[in-house]
Amino acid sequence: MTYRVCFVCTGNICRSPMAEHVFRARVEEAGLDGLVEVDSAGTDGWHEGDGADPRTVRVLTENGYTSEHTARRFHRDWFARLDLVVALDHGHLRTLRRLASTPEDAEKVRLLRSYDAGAAASDLEVPDPYYGDLGGFEECLKLVEAASDGLLVSVREAVGGQVA
Repeated sequence: MTYRVCFVCTGNICRSPMAEHVFRARVEEAGLDGLVEVDSAGTDGWHEGDGADPRTVRVLTENGYTSEHTARRFHRDWFARLDLVVALDHGHLRTLRRLASTPEDAEKVRLLRSYDAGAAASDLEVPDPYYGDLGGFEECLKLVEAASDGLLVSVREAVGGQVA
């Protein structure tokens, strides 16, 4: 059975595609790519059909990650097929939980940095780098990478530690 994870930010061109590509790499390195499916979307449809922000692509590529992406908007009916919906900040968390039709669907929504053992409970957001310079995208990558390790542990437990 495939475990499905979807990362969600606002426009699906910066943070969530970055998280998608980083986490997909972690899943593949762990030999779980046959068991875990990784995706991303945005809470809004402003950039539907667009590629990732060029700064996201640059930071991913410079750090050895893939970057192929087409932005899309998250739809509430996706909860039925997803096991985990990972929000990049508290605004996304609230929006996604409001979209959830059932308490079970709302429970599927978690903040990415909640998986980072080094993150303070008061600092669980991945800041939006869109309006800043390249440094904001590099910082975003560091936060995503740090949280992805803990997320992988959780997902591995959810799939029973099986190896594909």
